[in-house]
Amino acid sequence: MLQQPELLSPAGSLETLKYAVLYGADAVYCALPEFGMRAAPPNFTPEELQEGCIFAHARGRRVYLTLNTLPTNEELARLPGVIEQAAAAGVDAFIIADLGVLRLAQKYAPGAEIHFSTQAGIANYAAATAACELGVKRVVLARELSLPDIAAIRDNAPPELELEAFVHGAMCMSVSGRCLLSSYMTGRSGNRGECAQPCRWKYYLVEERRPGQYMEIGENGDGSYILNANDLCTAPFLDLICQAGVDSLKIEGRAKTFYYVASVTSAYRRALDHYLANPAADSFDLPDDVLEELNRTSHRHYSPGFYFGRDKALQTPSHTYVRPWDFLGTVDSWADGVAHCTQRGKFCLGDTIEALQPDGSTVTLTPGWIRDEDGAAVDATPHPMMRYTIPCDTPLMPCSLLRMPKREG
Repeated sequence: MLQQPELLSPAGSLETLKYAVLYGADAVYCALPEFGMRAAPPNFTPEELQEGCIFAHARGRRVYLTLNTLPTNEELARLPGVIEQAAAAGVDAFIIADLGVLRLAQKYAPGAEIHFSTQAGIANYAAATAACELGVKRVVLARELSLPDIAAIRDNAPPELELEAFVHGAMCMSVSGRCLLSSYMTGRSGNRGECAQPCRWKYYLVEERRPGQYMEIGENGDGSYILNANDLCTAPFLDLICQAGVDSLKIEGRAKTFYYVASVTSAYRRALDHYLANPAADSFDLPDDVLEELNRTSHRHYSPGFYFGRDKALQTPSHTYVRPWDFLGTVDSWADGVAHCTQRGKFCLGDTIEALQPDGSTVTLTPGWIRDEDGAAVDATPHPMMRYTIPCDTPLMPCSLLRMPKREG
């Protein structure tokens, strides 16, 4: 029987959840203000979580809530209420790293699935089997596993246990995200959702007898980022991850914008559908437009992570981001050759703009005029969140994303 893995996307806000669903996610993962591993995003109010579940379920998609911090004794008293509230909102599963939280979720939300977080460090089939015996439906595998490691877990773990693996996004320098560096250096614990990302900082070397003399460690004039892991990108070998027995393909990025999530989700949706169209093929030829899309969003240099062994999990000793395109706005509606839009970035009359649509198609347009919401002609869109209209002969789907190549200079 053909395995059809789930495409799982991050949602740091209700808006991002909706864009992830519209652009092809089978499921999304999100958090309430407490107990999730990302404190920086807006996250969800209980009311927004319920609205998000309604939106996703109406389209046949699922919603997972992260409860994967390591709570203190004082915080435990609040957890039952949070769990019951989330269950009432309609979440399908809880993503958990702590055994105490596991038992509380099973007690106060017995109808929801339990997924073990990557912070649980599931790196072998014995650990995966033990998780299943505890009532866990799915384990999010440790990021340090290779393809043969994953295949061995699939072959030896209970067949009813689902496996989830990360396929795209930022990589942490520690083992499965369990890191004390941020807590030690800044007082902000990465295990409690407050990571300051000191592994992304620029460092210098100081010799003990030469205080105040800072020596660069690296090759770049901007300094050396000695802990800076490259971003993960698995689209070119997504077939191998599926064949290893992974049930859910997870995109990292709850702190990312809705534009980033929509763009990356769209790319992996096309890659996965391309594989599923002919899974028995001798080779997997990734469509060119998939990598083109993944290269249009802001990212660090890409690597295949640990899937082909530790020597392929690369680092770049600089803070270089690839940001070749600018996000301009969203399409609210289209009618009679006119697109009604909301601005998120500036562009000028005559610029060549590309619209990425929820079905993965793109439309190119070069507006000969722009009118603001009062109907007045303008040469540019200088105001944040300005509403405007531009001509477009090709019908555009609502929630299409407008962007253009970054201007030189």
